[in-house]
Amino acid sequence: MYETKASARSVRRPVFARFYAKVAGPGLEKAGVGEHRRRLLAGLTGQVLEIGAGHGANFVHYPPSVARVAAVEPEPRLRALAVEAARAGAVPVDVGGGLADELPFEDESFDAVVFCLTLCSVPDPHTALREGFRVLRPGGQLRFFEHVQAGSARMRRVQRVVDATVWPLLCGGCHTGRDTEAAIRRAGFTVTELDRFAFPDTRVPTPAATHILGTAVRPPGPGDGGPGTLEEGEV
Repeated sequence: MYETKASARSVRRPVFARFYAKVAGPGLEKAGVGEHRRRLLAGLTGQVLEIGAGHGANFVHYPPSVARVAAVEPEPRLRALAVEAARAGAVPVDVGGGLADELPFEDESFDAVVFCLTLCSVPDPHTALREGFRVLRPGGQLRFFEHVQAGSARMRRVQRVVDATVWPLLCGGCHTGRDTEAAIRRAGFTVTELDRFAFPDTRVPTPAATHILGTAVRPPGPGDGGPGTLEEGEV
């Protein structure tokens, strides 16, 4: 486990952590999320940072070309489970605490940064992505797999209602209707691959069904412009 002052910072959601580890997480695996995890991580190399590692479900899917994974998880119960999962990981994994909006790492420390079902629940996605940009070397990859804003106007209305009422309270701060692709671009990344799909693919649509999975890069070299700023009203 890496040791920093920021590693002591936590977000305690014990009820949600137990529910996710025992019910929601296994449910996602049963629905086939493992294949999307493998696609997310395929071809990665070098030093990788996973932001919001949860209980460590991605660890077994990292390819052997990855030299080391630093995994940040702020929720103590999930972090303890991630430490256990790291022991069975396919590559060396160091698990520690810290928050997405204040990562405990130096600038340009990683060859790749991974967000997996994380940007829906961070307080400020733009700040989290700016931090990911900061610690990623120029030319490095951002890999993302997130549920996002729906394509239909009707479902977007449903997302706005549930996000303003019960969903964040019941689901660990999760928001269903964030425009994560736009946030990634505003943070300074160039999106190079993007797949949009429904998961789980059920007959009855749900507010959290629309997902994106893809790759973006931090532009190489000086003059890349750095992360952008939010316009008023954007999230």
